[in-house]
Amino acid sequence: MSNHVRLLTSSAITINRIVALLEEQGIPSVIRNNVESARLAGFGSAQNDVDLLVEESDFMQAKEIVEEFYK
Repeated sequence: MSNHVRLLTSSAITINRIVALLEEQGIPSVIRNNVESARLAGFGSAQNDVDLLVEESDFMQAKEIVEEFYK
């Protein structure tokens, strides 16, 4: 059973870029797009409401990649 933890909440554009960086390092991730879910349900949501989840075992390595991205 997988144990995902939230790595980052940001815009879809930023999340997609970081997903690409994680994939380059072989780190799988899951995107939970609350903006799109709210839109489909007929509600509004903040534009920066997209969560990026990674396996708990990959969290520290993924966090370093995110920190490097923001430098």
